Amino acid sequence: MADAQLKEEIIAYSKKIGIDKIGFASANPFLSLKDRLLKQQELGYQSGFEEPDINKRTHPDMVLPEAKTIIAIALAYPSKMKNPPKSKKGDRRGVFCRASWGEDYHRVLKNRLEKLQEFIQEKAPAARMKSMVDTGELSDRAVAERAGIGWSGKNCAIITPEFGSYVYLGEMITTLSLPPDQPVTDQCGSCNKCVEACPTGALVQGGQLDSNKCIAYLTQTKDFLPDQYRKKLGNRLYGCDTCQQVCPENKGIDYHHQEEFEPDPEIVKPKLIPLLQISNKEFKRKFGPIAGSWRGKKPIQRNAIIALGHFKEEKAVDDLGKLLIDDPRPVIRGTAAWALGEINNRESRDYLNQALKQEIDSNVKKEVDNALK
Repeated sequence: MADAQLKEEIIAYSKKIGIDKIGFASANPFLSLKDRLLKQQELGYQSGFEEPDINKRTHPDMVLPEAKTIIAIALAYPSKMKNPPKSKKGDRRGVFCRASWGEDYHRVLKNRLEKLQEFIQEKAPAARMKSMVDTGELSDRAVAERAGIGWSGKNCAIITPEFGSYVYLGEMITTLSLPPDQPVTDQCGSCNKCVEACPTGALVQGGQLDSNKCIAYLTQTKDFLPDQYRKKLGNRLYGCDTCQQVCPENKGIDYHHQEEFEPDPEIVKPKLIPLLQISNKEFKRKFGPIAGSWRGKKPIQRNAIIALGHFKEEKAVDDLGKLLIDDPRPVIRGTAAWALGEINNRESRDYLNQALKQEIDSNVKKEVDNALK
């Protein structure tokens, strides 16, 4: 079958199985990306969640020998929730970012890529393929950019002309030689809104991110959150949408045609106080199907505690006090101490004074001391 004809058949089939956008790129090495990644490494801007081998990230033929083409796909997700529950005094709520709404996108995109792979294998039995979503060796963004899915915005997201940056990305490396698409021209221009709006200054400049300062990364860490970022966290439990929300290219963009990504408001905007005592079993049952649960309940609980401190939620004092006195995890005890210090009423100080007499962990003691001051 002629390469151009096969490409057209792949595009037609991708629409049938609900892929919103598809693009084709050569599997040549990503040399300019390699330079950028080496610079990021040198500056200490990497999060540690990436594939550590920069050669594998930039040389597709190291992932699939004789790679010729990379097929990039994008699925749009919603930016607005229907009937969002209100967060009010005495009944505060946290929030998961939009990229964690609905079913875990890794599973959804892998399913679409598997269907696409089966279709291609029928048409070209000798072809070899390897698919990946987010956690693979390649940079989803670099592939999508080369394949014409969109341009790489100053907010370090792929911005598509049709769906803005509210898209999930995945790709398939193949030994098939298919005609490549043209990259989309960068359209950010002089706009710098995302860089200016970043709560922690993690966007060092347009297109360069210090991952260690990024709230999306910080919400996924398991240790004590550095003090200077706690108040910046607000009520975020997982991820951050600020740089997408301020982007003019996302104005009025809200797609709801992928059923799997429809959010359950009680899951993605949950009440905070019940999260403090949630069991592992209940956490897995309620939050297991969404992307934001992948690091387990500890970071989510820590972030919920910070959110209650942010709101100065007096109704949470007894629950926070129980964590401070009884929880076996130092990070949870210490963060509860910080939140009680933010609330700063008589009951919260009583709990802090009680902890001062019994606490043996030096980090927690420090948090209790600071909270009482």
